[in-house]
Amino acid sequence: MRVLASLAAVLLAACSGEQAAAPMDAPEQAAVAPAPAVRFATYNTYLNRPAEGVLQSDLQTPDNAQARKVAEIIQRTAPDVLVLNEFDYDDAGAALRLFQKNYLEISQNGAEPALYPYSFVAPSNTGLASGHDLNRDAVVTTEPGSREYGGDAFGYGEFPGQYAMAMLSKYPIDDAAARTFQAFLWKDMPGALLPDDPATPEPADWYSAEALEDFRLSSKTYWDLPVIIGEVRVHVLASHPTPPGFDGEEDRNGKRNFDENRFWADYIADGEGDYIYDDAGANGGLGVGARFVIMGDLNADPNDGGAVEGSIEQLINAPAVRQAAAPTSDGGAVQAGLQGGANLNHVGAAFEDTADFNDDPERGVGNLRLDVVLYSKFGLRQGEGEDASGIFWPGPDDAHYDLIGPGFPVESSDHRLVWRDLLIVDE
Repeated sequence: MRVLASLAAVLLAACSGEQAAAPMDAPEQAAVAPAPAVRFATYNTYLNRPAEGVLQSDLQTPDNAQARKVAEIIQRTAPDVLVLNEFDYDDAGAALRLFQKNYLEISQNGAEPALYPYSFVAPSNTGLASGHDLNRDAVVTTEPGSREYGGDAFGYGEFPGQYAMAMLSKYPIDDAAARTFQAFLWKDMPGALLPDDPATPEPADWYSAEALEDFRLSSKTYWDLPVIIGEVRVHVLASHPTPPGFDGEEDRNGKRNFDENRFWADYIADGEGDYIYDDAGANGGLGVGARFVIMGDLNADPNDGGAVEGSIEQLINAPAVRQAAAPTSDGGAVQAGLQGGANLNHVGAAFEDTADFNDDPERGVGNLRLDVVLYSKFGLRQGEGEDASGIFWPGPDDAHYDLIGPGFPVESSDHRLVWRDLLIVDE
């Protein structure tokens, strides 16, 4: 009965930017009642479209082939809390409701429907005009609908809200304590890796001084969404940093990706996040003694691809993050062998890959480990058993192989759903 009120509060907060910040110094509730494992998952759904309103149109009926496959993957993995990347945003949250009504809540090929009474959507920097010549083509493009416009947006997108994100939950979301950091400026991060123009003697001058006064750190947005599980709050820290490519010698996207990932590392570290401010004007990081789960397509492989060295390690090795083996799949290893190409030179284990990209050794990066579910050392522990974590990547002999397709390009998404089953504990 809380669904409509929850959605209304979320949409009001998303439109007004007047979220109430969670107390930064208040200790998290530590008393724990016995509870089953909660499945946290992240999935880059590839439900982005080339123009505004197209995703809503595609989801009006229950017969969009891609959306059906994406929905079936979600149904067969059955997450309790799910972050969706690359899901186009609209102010009313209509696309997400249509996806739920026409796809998730309808059985796909005999799978159990997936019901999520709680959801969160909010604006994204993707496709949001900056008013500056960020791609340095000597033109400030302000009319949506072109690559040039996307290049001058705060985050690449050919219209506002393209490549955005959403969250679905079977547990209540503490809307009043939700924090977003869409407008946090890159220059306000101490020691920011602002890109440098190698053709000039001045440092950190790839972007003009005027542009840096407005340039937002996140290419999409950051969310801290407290989820109420029993008597405790678990903070879902969701984001989707820019890919570390599509640039030049200045490595502007690689450096941005590094600092986008550093944001969460500072946010969860004791005393390191004091410089951070949210969209409601509240300062500070998460604080000691908080349970958190970091989820999303973070676009940084620890071994392969083009990320700045150490980008994802800032999070994987963060003192507040519990050290745990990465989720794996059999299909990822099989596919890397079958596809060959760029995968043959990879250092990382193929069974940890979460994204299936172009394997051409001249133009592609091959398959990478990009999508993560990391969790706090305090108050959370992974469940037992082989299925306590995983990547939905069936092999060619699996009955559900058709849900992901044979490789690049794919019919559902070029990313795989990643999950962990987490137990709430006292220490």
